[in-house]
Amino acid sequence: MANIRPFKAMRPSLGAADRIAALPYDVYSREEAKQEVAKEPLSFLRIDRAETNFDDDVDTYDDRVYKKAGELLDEMEEKGYFISDDAPAYYIYELTMDGRAQTGIVATADVEDYIGNVIKRHENTLKSKEEDRVRHVDALSAQTGPIFLGYRANEVINGIVAKVKGDDASKLYDFTSRDGITHRCWSITGEQDVADIRSAFAGINDIYICDGHHRCASAVRVCMKRREAAGDYTGEEEFNYFLCVLFPDEELKIYDYNRVVKDLNSLSESRFLDRIRKKFIIEELGEKPYRPDSKGKFGMYIGHKWYCLTIKEGLISDDIVEKLDVSILQNELLAPILNIEDPKTDKRISFVGGIRGLEELVRLVDSGKWEVAFSMYPTDIHELFAVADENRLMPPKSTWFEPKLRSGLFIHKF
Repeated sequence: MANIRPFKAMRPSLGAADRIAALPYDVYSREEAKQEVAKEPLSFLRIDRAETNFDDDVDTYDDRVYKKAGELLDEMEEKGYFISDDAPAYYIYELTMDGRAQTGIVATADVEDYIGNVIKRHENTLKSKEEDRVRHVDALSAQTGPIFLGYRANEVINGIVAKVKGDDASKLYDFTSRDGITHRCWSITGEQDVADIRSAFAGINDIYICDGHHRCASAVRVCMKRREAAGDYTGEEEFNYFLCVLFPDEELKIYDYNRVVKDLNSLSESRFLDRIRKKFIIEELGEKPYRPDSKGKFGMYIGHKWYCLTIKEGLISDDIVEKLDVSILQNELLAPILNIEDPKTDKRISFVGGIRGLEELVRLVDSGKWEVAFSMYPTDIHELFAVADENRLMPPKSTWFEPKLRSGLFIHKF
């Protein structure tokens, strides 16, 4: 059973939400973050990436950076840009992109559910990436970027969400960000509704990390640090819980996560195609970009032409991980033909989120810096669930979720 709790959110005051809400800290380079903060001084990036307040000769991970983040959060609260709710509540967060909406519950999740594998992961984390957020969360005594969680839809939760979304008195925010995403938020404060949501989540045994593995692992590490410092703890302290937004599976869409490779591993184009034919059926398509329409198919762009590659019958494994399209491409083409054994570390391969379109693949290859691109059929959310249920890991860059949750809209202080 999952222990998903309401909490007293610290959140933007009315009229400030659209200026404060920011994309996740890790989608920007340092220079890009500086440019964003210059455009909008209230952007939460100023806190999430506090190195933007220093000259470039100050290291991103300097102690002063984390100290500054804490000072900036306190300062914005003192100036009234943030307010704190008086009573615990659940919140609704709806994001609409290209006419498609997805709606989640903003809450806090129990660290013990992560440790006990009720909240399941499908990726490994890097300690070096965790460390940055550990120091950030610790300096702020707050989680500012929500973990993106998924669960199998529940009728009780769906019913309450639909009811509250129809109540204008419960609405907190309604704005469209510069990238065209509409964000709408409501509070759920009714005593019975809060109790029913908590009870409904208590009946759910499996919740899944969709995005934010490093933020989640960092929250757990900060919790353990606080427990050690406290000595005695009850488990009810706020540091035992982390900020999340939970979406039902029926609301979620995974985009393709495409690949580009710098060279053909010393093969000529014709020899490369000959090698591919041993495992794939190749269909030449011309210059029109090709997006695969089913599993087992891959688009390939090389030499100003698009091809459809279809894995041959009998080569698809029954194994839950090995039969993923990202695994098939890796195991049957990238590794044996292009000698890309570890896509996490090999500098010859890069990954392009499907939100950027197939035109980006064409641009990269036509620039001459990349030799070949592959367009992928998106991983299904239930494939992610199935892998996590078996305590397995997905290959690197298997999923791309859009739209991205904004940081700074809901903050969990402890």
